[in-house]
Amino acid sequence: MARLNRSVLASLFARFWATVKSARQVLLDRGPSQFQFWLIAMGIGILAGFAALLFRKGITALQGAVYRAEDVDYLHSFAATLPWYVLLIVPVLGGLIVGVILNRFTQDARVRSVADVIEGAALREGRVEIREGLASAVASFLTLSTGGSSGREGPVVHLAGVISSWVSDRIRADGVTGRDLLGCAVAAAVSASFNAPIAGALFAMEVVLRHFSVNAFAPIVIAAVAGTVINRLEYGDVTEFVLNTPGALQFYVELPAFLLLGLISGVVAVLLMHSIFLADKFGSWAQTALKIPRWLRPAGAGLLLGLMAIWFPHIIGVGYETTVLALSGQLLLSQAIIFALVKAAAVSVTMGGRMGGGVFSPSLMVGALTGLAFGLIATAVLPDVSGTHTLYAFAGMGAVAAAVLGAPISTTLIVFELTGDWQIGLAVMVSISMSTALASRLVDRSFFLTQLEKRNLRCAAGPQSYLLGTLLVDKVMRPAADIDPEQASAQVAGGISVTSGVTLEAALPIFDRAEVDCIPVVASPVSAPDDEPAEPEVVGMLFHLDALKAYNQALVAVSAEEHR
Repeated sequence: MARLNRSVLASLFARFWATVKSARQVLLDRGPSQFQFWLIAMGIGILAGFAALLFRKGITALQGAVYRAEDVDYLHSFAATLPWYVLLIVPVLGGLIVGVILNRFTQDARVRSVADVIEGAALREGRVEIREGLASAVASFLTLSTGGSSGREGPVVHLAGVISSWVSDRIRADGVTGRDLLGCAVAAAVSASFNAPIAGALFAMEVVLRHFSVNAFAPIVIAAVAGTVINRLEYGDVTEFVLNTPGALQFYVELPAFLLLGLISGVVAVLLMHSIFLADKFGSWAQTALKIPRWLRPAGAGLLLGLMAIWFPHIIGVGYETTVLALSGQLLLSQAIIFALVKAAAVSVTMGGRMGGGVFSPSLMVGALTGLAFGLIATAVLPDVSGTHTLYAFAGMGAVAAAVLGAPISTTLIVFELTGDWQIGLAVMVSISMSTALASRLVDRSFFLTQLEKRNLRCAAGPQSYLLGTLLVDKVMRPAADIDPEQASAQVAGGISVTSGVTLEAALPIFDRAEVDCIPVVASPVSAPDDEPAEPEVVGMLFHLDALKAYNQALVAVSAEEHR
């Protein structure tokens, strides 16, 4: 009887395994159906949620071990009691390890973050670099654990992108499916980081996908909810920050003050972004001028951070304790101003030194300090018509963060979900609208899109700007057998040609400049044995009409994806 039962179980298991293999083959051959896609989205959401949770808890554990702090939520107060040499040495050692990791596992020794996820969605069919992404996650983890002054949300978003890219490669997902899965992963990561499922879903569409697709909305929401559940299983259904004092506006008389706060926050956000870019530029110049190995650059940044932390330990890590103090109004005006300036400098050193981390949490902290400083002044000048100055701190926190991220909708919701107080919504919305309207005109829409622009990746203006850079002339040109060799040779001799492997972005201006209907495509130049350039080999002909058709088809495909 026992043998019979084992035989039946073995048969059932064999049938089940055969069904799984068959389902996997169908998934690979035909792509996921809607229901299967939702299941995959939920699975990615769970994985991204666990990644965000483990990243956060890992930083807490290592930070506590390194600084010997019992509660890292109050790390800044505890760090003030440590010997000065501990505060100095820890970030240097952390930067040294980070430099070695990035030098070994990335080609440019640069940490990957949200900007690379946006690039993956726009230009890489929803994929990000996996090997470099994992190295960047480790580097950011060590940076935040050893005194780096940055945020954990950016690295978590990219780590979620690594997860979705791995899944997309396994199921051979096309560009549309890959982008949707990337959106699911990002939504889950943000939701798990902030316990904010609504904001996480909208962040993925507003910042990463940069469009709102009805078809993608359902799986992205499923993933966001899955990521939130992972967070709440560990931390419960609690808000990060609490507004203890009444937040009602005084007969709406304060609204002009929040408009002014929004403009000031926009300026602060722009200064913060430009300080990071300037620090990165200066770091690259110093590295070249002083002939510093690139793996030592993060250690140099760690040294500067250590010197700053001796006098201002609040710059260490994410800055949760100082943000809470600002939002609860427990800082003086002078402290709020000085802490905001020092934090901005510390973030610039961290990012410019290529140590790792993101800008989300630092922008929240700088914004809260900016809002508190403004609120203390406003309530002192007009005490009879003013509410609480902590309300200004919340509005400033959202306004600076929204301007830096270029995400007014999702940042507004993040502030709501972080506080659980929907009564502050009017003030937050007014400030965020003004800050983003101003900042988006002084930079390329956001910190991340400006980063891409500095790499000559024109994603800020939309698909019409970056799609040409994704279309290779080799895919559009006609074969050499179909062209007139004499005409092609004459054009090449006259300098009218394009090299194989370039994109239509480089080829299209030649048509207007030369006033021709077609351009020869030549093979990449090679050197002859006597080191003289060999005669260019014509491998095809690019016609103006074909290039415009290819560009138009790409625009139609993007439009169809955004409106499906």
